Amino acid sequence: MQAKGNQPEFVAEYLRSIRRFFQAEQGYPLAIFQAVIGLVVFIALAVACSEKRQVPHWKLLVAGLGLQFVFALLVFRLPPVQSLLIGINQAVAAVVEATETGTLFVFGYLGADPDNVAYPFTVENPGATMILAFRVLPLILVFTVLSAILWHYRILPAIVRGFSLVLRRSLEVSGAVGLSAAANVFVGMVESPALIRPYIGTLTRSELFVVMSCGMATIAGTVMVFYSVILQGVIDNPLGQLITASVISAPAAIMLALIMIPPDDAASASEIPALDSDYHSLMDAITRATADGLKLMANVAAMLIVLLALVALANSALSLLPEVGGAPVTLQGIFSILFSPLVWLMGIPWDEAAIAGNLMGIKTVLNELLAFLAMADLPADSLSEKSRVILTYGLCGFANFGSLGIMIAGLSGLCPTRSREIVSLAPRSLVSGTLATCMTGAVAGILL
Repeated sequence: MQAKGNQPEFVAEYLRSIRRFFQAEQGYPLAIFQAVIGLVVFIALAVACSEKRQVPHWKLLVAGLGLQFVFALLVFRLPPVQSLLIGINQAVAAVVEATETGTLFVFGYLGADPDNVAYPFTVENPGATMILAFRVLPLILVFTVLSAILWHYRILPAIVRGFSLVLRRSLEVSGAVGLSAAANVFVGMVESPALIRPYIGTLTRSELFVVMSCGMATIAGTVMVFYSVILQGVIDNPLGQLITASVISAPAAIMLALIMIPPDDAASASEIPALDSDYHSLMDAITRATADGLKLMANVAAMLIVLLALVALANSALSLLPEVGGAPVTLQGIFSILFSPLVWLMGIPWDEAAIAGNLMGIKTVLNELLAFLAMADLPADSLSEKSRVILTYGLCGFANFGSLGIMIAGLSGLCPTRSREIVSLAPRSLVSGTLATCMTGAVAGILL
């Protein structure tokens, strides 16, 4: 279909949507002002945590914020991109259904939806049959294998290199750093630096911090799909939203990292390193990825058990304190107070900030998985639809205390000679990663 002036219809609609957004007569809701103020505050907090505490160069701010808004506008305003993300979500639904075939065979009726299999008893509450270990965790295994297959056939490397080129040209980071930052959208915080292992020893202090910050501000593709299943029915097109959040957070993490640890010298490697697959065949990719996925699945299950137990113990200890406002003191209550101002600055109404702040606290002190599970369990009227989407963007990152240990161990193993420097930078990467996801939430609050 062609629009006026021989423009494709989707281009014309894209331009019309931008024009409508900036028309003064439509006004700007309070949430947009909140989010704009939030962007300023988040950058100011990064400056306050900087080693030099100087006003960032305007080119860095324009490039970092510009990329965030360009990526977000493409997703929120361009119909073909929206259709692509919906298609990806439908493909994931097909994989979930296929995974159920395997879980049904191994675990019996415990591994399948009651609508798809006959239970040996009457099911009065179908939601109670969603057993995490039997129906959700196996998705990590399947998608780890699918990622390995896409890597073996050089589909993922091509996407990573393209995104890396954009980051390198716009934010002027080195090829190795741009590659690691781009890979973080698809793989974990340890796997992405492993792609540039020969270069880690030569990275500048600032570049090393960029690599660590990007790891904290994004999530891996394998758990991304897992989280999208948890968020089904909570937000529309959950996988598309999570992919968008991870992509938007990458330039924000680079910008904030360069503000907090400004570069002192030239970049270490200007060209993008080669991405060679170490899988010898399709069968080799499947078998090795299955073993890796099994370890990841077991680690997620074990972490859930341990973290939930520790939270319960902490709340038991806090219950010994005097009640506040007629309610017992809990970790959730403390987190709610600390993080409420941050979520308000993302564009969430103040009357919902306590609930949203609680979820941000769970994500930071425990992990994002528990935060997504807690959000999925909230009553439908606890948060508005817009607040749920904004919060999804704010929660979409590995910035938590548990990830600090994983990052320190992984990077120190890749480059033992820089272990002391890695340990010293790790706490700051938690701050930069958290601020990056908060900026992503604010961008969503402005454009939604």
